[in-house]
Amino acid sequence: MAPRLFWIGLGNMGRGMSANIVGKANLDQPLLIYNRTKQRCIDLSEKLPAGKTEIVDSIAEGVSKADIIFNILSNDAVVEASIAEILKNDVKGKLIIECSTIHPDTTEKIAQQVEAAGAQFVAAPVFGAPAMADAGQLVGVLAGPKASVDRARPYFKGVTAKAEINMSDEPYRKALTLKLIGNTFVLNMVEQLAEGHVLAEKSGLGTDYLHQWIEGMFPGPYAAYSTRMLTGDYHRREYPLFTVDLARKDAGHAMSLAKEAGVRLHNVETGDAHLAELKAHVGEKGDIAGIYGAVRMENGLPYENE
Repeated sequence: MAPRLFWIGLGNMGRGMSANIVGKANLDQPLLIYNRTKQRCIDLSEKLPAGKTEIVDSIAEGVSKADIIFNILSNDAVVEASIAEILKNDVKGKLIIECSTIHPDTTEKIAQQVEAAGAQFVAAPVFGAPAMADAGQLVGVLAGPKASVDRARPYFKGVTAKAEINMSDEPYRKALTLKLIGNTFVLNMVEQLAEGHVLAEKSGLGTDYLHQWIEGMFPGPYAAYSTRMLTGDYHRREYPLFTVDLARKDAGHAMSLAKEAGVRLHNVETGDAHLAELKAHVGEKGDIAGIYGAVRMENGLPYENE
């Protein structure tokens, strides 16, 4: 009999990942799902084949029925609260797979708590945008004891992910260190695109020619973010793909790691400053692509590109 799986967290990433678990993993029982806002569970269940998911009303209910528990939540405090709820139950022999982007210190802390309760733990942050989560095209990073990682791997490459970085027998914190450094690349990319398009507009070149060059030289994420900027998606979107608060959380964690290592992240500091301006202008609905709007305002242009 295949393990029973329980999924906690149906945000932009969790929805796509859990849907791919349902569609591609070797399940012989419905996927247990829980989200603080229950309507997200209902909406997901209605989109998937009948009988493939089971909504639970509490973390305790899901833990009691599951062998493997996935957790993917917004920030360190929420993750710690979720783990605390999980550990109020008997978890001996169960596997907890933590996919959230949190500080490496937080990861080590909750891993110790999980192991003390007799369960296994894998730190498994993922790289990719929500569209990649929907398509099962993420890159997973799995750290922890080899036996635990091997137990988790069937749900990543070929299911939720197109590739994996296997950190078997490495400290849990290494997976999150890689995740945070990797996310600085995303922030720096968005910052560079924003500055480039503003310069192209104000110099008279025009953004269309720069966008064509980006599509030819840097297809993929660069072109996608460039499109989001130039089409105005960054200010029209009802719900952000990568919220300003989450982007600032990741930047803050990265700068914290850098400070501990004696490194200065000048580019991240610039990007975070623009994220702060974005938050002040549009509030929590701001999306990381809205850095473009912040750079526009800084250079005498309106926030919206129209």
